[in-house]
Formats: sequence, structure tokens, C-alpha cells
Amino acid sequence: MNINLSKIELYQGDITTLEVNAIVNAANSTMLGGGGVDGAIHKAAGPLLLEECRTLNGCETGEAKLTGGYNLKADHVIHTVGPIYAGRRRDADMLANCYRNSLRLAQENGLDIIAFPAISTGVYRYPKDEACTIAINTVLNSLDVYTGVKKVIFVLFSEEDLALYRRYLDKISKR
Repeated sequence: MNINLSKIELYQGDITTLEVNAIVNAANSTMLGGGGVDGAIHKAAGPLLLEECRTLNGCETGEAKLTGGYNLKADHVIHTVGPIYAGRRRDADMLANCYRNSLRLAQENGLDIIAFPAISTGVYRYPKDEACTIAINTVLNSLDVYTGVKKVIFVLFSEEDLALYRRYLDKISKR
């Protein structure tokens, strides 16, 4: 694995406040808003985001769709649906697909700075340590393919989550 940690940043705070090309929304399959990050993004973006999402006919788990950012500081929102954790191998594959497909959409649309929340770790109950490993490994491997993406920011809500991601990045940088 080619580890280029200069392309990865960690940030603790509110993803809706970032001035980036795209923020990733941990959406539900309807893409019509919900709780957690999804609700916060819809609220901050305003009603035009919901209006555009209604035209997209939802999103399958592991897939990603692009909308405008509207009232957000981010130009775009990439909506992806993470798996509801059930301990199956398929869960890890679908979570990795969320990151891969979001990065693919970013590259296809010339979006070079993208911010991710910790997908599926809230109400979808994905264990945070496993989700962190999948997120970072998938992004690092994908950045070798999607070279147009210059920076990925993992936006973590709590100090505990930030510390988890920092420990994992420190661990792999010493390999």
C-alpha cells in the first residue's frame, strides 16, 4: 500500500461548516433526510437539497449520488448509503464501496477536496474501530486510482472518534 498521509487530514467538528468541494452525506436509501449527519446536512443546505434529492429516486447501499451544496459552504454533497451493521462480510464490502464510489464521483466531477463523516457508525451501529480501519484503508488505496482527489478530510464528531482515527493513522504510518 502506498501510504501518502499528506492527502489525509483529520478534523473534529461539524461537517456542514467546511469549505470544500464536496462533503459526503451518510444518507439513508431515500436520500430525503433523516437523523444525525444526514439531518444536519439537509437542515444546513436548505429545502433545495431535498427538492433535488427527490428527483434522484433514492440510492442503494454502497452507492453514491451527487447533488449541489445549496446553502452549505461546500459546493456539492455526495450522498452515500452505508450498511446497517449485522456482522456479515458483506457489511465491510458495502462500507468500503461507500468510500470508493464517493471518491469516484468526486474525481468524475473534478472535485479535489472531499470531507467524509464516519459512515454507518451512528444509528447503523457499525463498530467504530472496524469502520475506521475500512474507511482509512479504502481511501488510501483509492487515492492511487482517483489521483484527481488531492485531499480527504475525515470529519469526526467526538474527541474519542478523532483519537481512534489518529491512532490508526499513526499505526499504519510506522509500517
